[in-house]
Amino acid sequence: MTALTLSTAGAATLRADALVVGVAKGPKGPVVAAGAEAVDKAYEGKLAAVLDALGATGAEGETTKLPAPDGLKVPVVLAVGLGPVPEKDESFDEEALRRAAGSAARALHGTKKAAFALPLEDASAVTAVAEGALLGAYAFTAYQGGEQKAGKGGKDADKNSGPKQPLAEVVLLGAKPRDKEHKAAVERASVVATEVNIARDLINTPPNDLTPEAFAAVASATAKEHGIKVQVLDEKALTKGGFGGIMGVGKGSENPPRLVKIAYTHPDAEKHLAFVGKGITYDSGGISLKPAGHNETMKCDMSGAAAVFTSVVAVAKLGLPVNVTGWLALAENMPSGSATRPGDVLRMYSGKTVEVLNTDAEGRLVLGDALTKASEENPDAIVDVATLTGAMVLALGNRTFGIMANDDAFRTSIHEIAEEVGEASWPMPLPADLRKGMESPTADIANMGERMGGGLVAGLFLQEFVGEGITWAHLDIAGPAFHEGAPYGYTPKGGTGSAVRTLVRLAERTATGDLG
Repeated sequence: MTALTLSTAGAATLRADALVVGVAKGPKGPVVAAGAEAVDKAYEGKLAAVLDALGATGAEGETTKLPAPDGLKVPVVLAVGLGPVPEKDESFDEEALRRAAGSAARALHGTKKAAFALPLEDASAVTAVAEGALLGAYAFTAYQGGEQKAGKGGKDADKNSGPKQPLAEVVLLGAKPRDKEHKAAVERASVVATEVNIARDLINTPPNDLTPEAFAAVASATAKEHGIKVQVLDEKALTKGGFGGIMGVGKGSENPPRLVKIAYTHPDAEKHLAFVGKGITYDSGGISLKPAGHNETMKCDMSGAAAVFTSVVAVAKLGLPVNVTGWLALAENMPSGSATRPGDVLRMYSGKTVEVLNTDAEGRLVLGDALTKASEENPDAIVDVATLTGAMVLALGNRTFGIMANDDAFRTSIHEIAEEVGEASWPMPLPADLRKGMESPTADIANMGERMGGGLVAGLFLQEFVGEGITWAHLDIAGPAFHEGAPYGYTPKGGTGSAVRTLVRLAERTATGDLG
């Protein structure tokens, strides 16, 4: 993990390998942002003009490297775009700062130490820049540089031929190390960013290594390390306990399923949240096999479970006075002679029977069992997180997750929280008329309904397994969970850690009683 420190040193006096400054997009060209005054002075007040001559505009995420002039103790200055100049008496919004810091950190891969002289007006700005830098300084290199790691490169091997390592150290200039709010902001940002990056690692891990059993082992070891109680139900316990949904999905694979419970408790807690995550470590579609072109990234189908796991760990690290229980419904969906067939009927943990019309609609089956189990503890609210439907991606695109709930106020609160922490989301309805499409002549319900509005149909299915009177929300993160395009801001290619920051902020709001 990238090291993060605060410093009162001036931008012109700190020694580092690079110095990051902010540039805004003004009506007549780039405008140097607050925090870079000393740097601009070193350029004799002509930094904006130099950037303009090089074609820089100050647009969001734009990065421009310059050789440092005399008067600075760094060899390189990196100017990063913050977007439009704020209106009078307004500041750069937190997401603009977060994305700018992330873009800068990505541009500095392979660098040891960088000082960030971005606008830091208050503790919220410190949090945003710290988070952005730490999230941008991420790379998944565990499976690269194999010859060097195995010692087979030979004495003449190029030591620089492996992947560039992330920026090693970030120093925030302008923050106040002795200020309690600034110090707390950095500590929180470090915890949250660390857990988001761990979620990314899990999502990016190949499915031949991250089986349900392996995921459960990681969760168990980490939970014990942080004083979180853990319980793992293996295939024998799941069969004996009547978890027909999880077993129905997982029985086609040689890697059997698991249901993992991780429970963080605090002596002063007055509320209890339950987070439930879909953890399909690889989704082939089962007998309803996915076509070529649709299965290559299906290692990411456990992103919901990764988000739930790491958010509970983050809550524990922060010591929040709220009880949070995470449920990881882990299975591998594979075709075989023992796999569930279209037309089979499964008896869920709740006792409800489900006719399986499509084995590629498997996430709702494992979640159904986990939601019922979570409901037995009667938490104040349940939030499930899942890469559930392609329909949600068609509706909202690749960067926005959908929110459904059985309580409009709770749905609104989660939407506001997600927007606050910089995770794009949108509230979605649960139209009662779509329930009719899941009627089955054979079972209590089918796992498929109308094709149009498929993301909403999936939400309605899940609602059937939520305990009576329990507030519940469903986050369909199928779009933003795995980014296949070029990196941007603090978002890398591959696993993103979507929903972790939203869940942590929800726990914080619940702990303080500040949940609308």
